[in-house]
Amino acid sequence: MARETPRRSNGRRSPWAAAALIGIGLLITGGVYAGASAAVAATTTETTVAAASTVEDGKRLFQANCATCHGLDVQGTADGPSLYGVGELAVHFQMSTGRMPLQMQGPQAPQKPAQFTDEQIAAVGAYIQSIAPGPTYPSDEVLDGKGSAAEGGELFRINCAMCHNVAGAGGALTEGKYAPALYNTTPLNMYAAMVTGPQNMPVFNDMTLTTEEKRDIISYLLFLQDTQSPGGFTLGSLGPVSEGLFIWIFGIGSLIAITVWITAKSN
Repeated sequence: MARETPRRSNGRRSPWAAAALIGIGLLITGGVYAGASAAVAATTTETTVAAASTVEDGKRLFQANCATCHGLDVQGTADGPSLYGVGELAVHFQMSTGRMPLQMQGPQAPQKPAQFTDEQIAAVGAYIQSIAPGPTYPSDEVLDGKGSAAEGGELFRINCAMCHNVAGAGGALTEGKYAPALYNTTPLNMYAAMVTGPQNMPVFNDMTLTTEEKRDIISYLLFLQDTQSPGGFTLGSLGPVSEGLFIWIFGIGSLIAITVWITAKSN
């Protein structure tokens, strides 16, 4: 006869088994927690170091290129205004459009090719923001161009067209100053101009134009940039000025030429 396999006496586990399972669980939990904490700490440290590096780089760039006019402590000098409260948004606008560093003194700073990379501009902006906080970047939604272009067009005609022209072609102001054309302006710089009020432009705070209204104006200007003139040659989009000049030179000039030709033939 086959021998029967002996059964365990009562099915009870050793009292050390429960302790061993608890210990193993604690070791696994502690190891996972320690690893996660180390990863988070490393990420936080890297982010902090990167931010500190950006601010430090911006400080060096500022001292080398901007402090002559704006002062080592951004307090301003006789040759340049104080930068307290202007914020990184104003820095981005002025440097990304090449208006700063200033090439020469004049009625206003002209737009020219940027002298610094986007990373360098961001570093200088971070430095200014760290010591003299001011307006900062908006959310991506404000710049997406998906607001109401119709509402934006009405707001633009009420608040901006007297200087920038209804079609955003720009226009002359007083004492050699001018409102620039907006055909190549980026959405971020449109917003920055409204918020910071560079040079001759007034500041449009949220009590004057809400964030949503600024978004609508940006959408309208982007619509103008993407839309071709249905009438053909725009003549600079300067309205009756350029149109009247065209008629005077070519229209009346053609009539005079025809009159002279007829008179010469009759003689």
